[in-house]
Amino acid sequence: MVGTQLKWDGYATAWARLHGGFDPRVAAPVVRAWLRFAYHVGYILGRLRVTPTAVTVGGVLLCFCVPLFAVRGVDGPIVAALFVLLAAVADSVDGAVAVVTGRTTRLGYVYDSIADRLGEVAWLIAFWLVGAPGALVVASGALSWLHEYVRARAVAAGMREIGVVTVGERPTRVCVALVGLLLAGLTGMIDPDLAAGTVTMAVAVWVLLAGFGLGQLLSTVRRALVTAG
Repeated sequence: MVGTQLKWDGYATAWARLHGGFDPRVAAPVVRAWLRFAYHVGYILGRLRVTPTAVTVGGVLLCFCVPLFAVRGVDGPIVAALFVLLAAVADSVDGAVAVVTGRTTRLGYVYDSIADRLGEVAWLIAFWLVGAPGALVVASGALSWLHEYVRARAVAAGMREIGVVTVGERPTRVCVALVGLLLAGLTGMIDPDLAAGTVTMAVAVWVLLAGFGLGQLLSTVRRALVTAG
């Protein structure tokens, strides 16, 4: 497999084919830079014969560290935010390793989706442990789960593409978890009671974006399936 690894252009073409035709070469500069970073790391890991599954499992373990460290001292949320960042890198890199080494499989796609949901549960538990209301945490998780469920069912019903990139996608959740925990740690250093308020605001933002994103997706799915039907 090592000798057949894809260069950037071939990787971008293969990646686009797996992501509804979205070409990373014409993405926004920040997105393009992130995907190129994931490609280079994936290329190196591919040469080292690290499997995509190993990276996925590593990412899940990093996510599980988030709630464990979030409540360890005043700076715990900051450490937890670092684990969210590392997990986000692993989440991008596992797919990059699979594409670069030609190991993309349908089963791997399912495992990756399960890993993403487990990771998000871990982040939301961290928010709850730091002080966010349980009902708000459950609502944010439920809306995000519905977002992914609706897309999966729409594809099964005949929608050929991802539909629409909404404001409630996985990268948004990563950003909310990362920034929310980081700010909770910083404000908690000033006044521990502020940390709970900060994560509550972060979860509220998660709920708003997830709800709006779900509305976007439902509207797009309706148009796509009515047209197809």
